[in-house]
Amino acid sequence: MTADSTTDSLATLAAARSIGPDLVALRRRLHQVPEIGLHLPLTQQLVLEALADLDVEVTTGTALSSVTAVLRGGASGPDRPVVLLRGDMDALPVTEAVPVPYISQHVGVMHACGHDLHVAALVGAARILHDRRAELAGDVVLMFQPGEEGPGGAEPMIAEGLLEAAGRPVDSAYALHVSSSEYPLGQWFARPGPVFAAADEVHVRVLGRGGHGSQPNRALDPVPCACEIVLALQTMVTRRFDVFDPVVIGVGRIAGGTKENIIPDDVEIDATVRTLSADARERVRSEIEQVVRGLTAAHGLGVDIEYKLGYPVTVNDAAEHERGRQAVVDLFGADRFRLMPEPQLGSEDMSFVLDLVPGTYFNVSACPDADFDAAPDNHSPRAAFDDAVLPDCAAWLAEMALRRLSPERG
Repeated sequence: MTADSTTDSLATLAAARSIGPDLVALRRRLHQVPEIGLHLPLTQQLVLEALADLDVEVTTGTALSSVTAVLRGGASGPDRPVVLLRGDMDALPVTEAVPVPYISQHVGVMHACGHDLHVAALVGAARILHDRRAELAGDVVLMFQPGEEGPGGAEPMIAEGLLEAAGRPVDSAYALHVSSSEYPLGQWFARPGPVFAAADEVHVRVLGRGGHGSQPNRALDPVPCACEIVLALQTMVTRRFDVFDPVVIGVGRIAGGTKENIIPDDVEIDATVRTLSADARERVRSEIEQVVRGLTAAHGLGVDIEYKLGYPVTVNDAAEHERGRQAVVDLFGADRFRLMPEPQLGSEDMSFVLDLVPGTYFNVSACPDADFDAAPDNHSPRAAFDDAVLPDCAAWLAEMALRRLSPERG
């Protein structure tokens, strides 16, 4: 850290704090109109209004309510770098139980994961960078993304040209996420390498032949086999996969039958599969199939297996992680950064961008409670987020672009 870099960072932070009230007002407007999935017309309109007075090139999505804005730096030439900053916009099907004046006006829908803060922070970064665009030796792509909570908005945005929006491929990409618990307010945390897991789904249908519960010998009962499959999958994980490259198979649904004395024709099993490496992700699929097909064959039953690939592993590039860590230190002080001891097994579709572009994904606590360990987690109807982190989030995003696009800052 140099005196100049610290001075520059503090100027970024001061700029962010000067627009803090505007960012809070935007976040609270977004919070009142949460929308789910890929089509967020109200949210999209608020973003477009927030960018209207900036000199940026805006495009909206065709297959989804995305907004992509390109902010041009002062440099010229075909080889100037491009940085991407991302903010996800969608909410969750949750009924809000936080008694705030700006509570959700959409019944059964809530910004329970803090994406409203992400949007406001990215708008703040855009405003900071717009005022300093002459300093930028490249361009910035602002990615306002629907559908992070599913079915996944990053992939269709990439398919619609996100990574070439500036006319040249994106060179690095940065994103952040707020947390409602676990860490004290304002604490940043991240790690190099895998930071979030891949999340896939497996759907199994065990096929038998129904009959009377009193005469199982005259039927082909799928229920005992389905129970064996659930247990065998857990044993398989502990015996075939390295504990230091973890795999989690969580059966979230098992369903079959209509009445206690009726043997059903089939039983359904639905599970989530979490992995932290490409090797484990590839292997676990074939291992699951082997276990399921072996057990059903042993019972003389049929089986249908559907394996759905979801979000891949989210991996932080080591050099970009260090750039992000140093930005936190210069902006807020060394005590505001904490290295995550291990990845989290949640998933994140920023992984599709980071699969193609080196970058980093940081987290920051927006927990308003002093007892952060007991605070409701993200996705809870009681999850609360403190607006005080908004200027910090905007400053970090802007600082990442400034450091990547200003050669003297590194």
